[in-house]
Amino acid sequence: QVQLVESGGGLVQAGGSLRLSCAASGSIFNINAMGWFRQAVGTQRELVAAITSGGSTSYADSVKGRFTISRDNQKNTVYLQMNNLKPEDTDVYYCNAAPFGLRSLPGRYWGQGTQVTVSS
Repeated sequence: QVQLVESGGGLVQAGGSLRLSCAASGSIFNINAMGWFRQAVGTQRELVAAITSGGSTSYADSVKGRFTISRDNQKNTVYLQMNNLKPEDTDVYYCNAAPFGLRSLPGRYWGQGTQVTVSS
């Protein structure tokens, strides 16, 4: 089993910044790709950003140039630096992990989510 715990969400004004963290624990030695998802009420879940243990990344078009995903393999932690936030970014952000590459996401492991709210 793998446990994922997110933190770093909060309330900011449009144009502000937040940094989300996702700490992994448990049976994590086979984890490769990790990513951040968001899903507003009544909408389809979308992949926001993803990264492999080797550093390959992928971003949704809506956040490209504003968000940066990074990873500290020694700390088993993934970060999402969110700059120039927009009200449309408001959502619960969920961390996810899978044993294969970027296209294997979402994997079976999910965090509980952290709330991001951007005011206009």
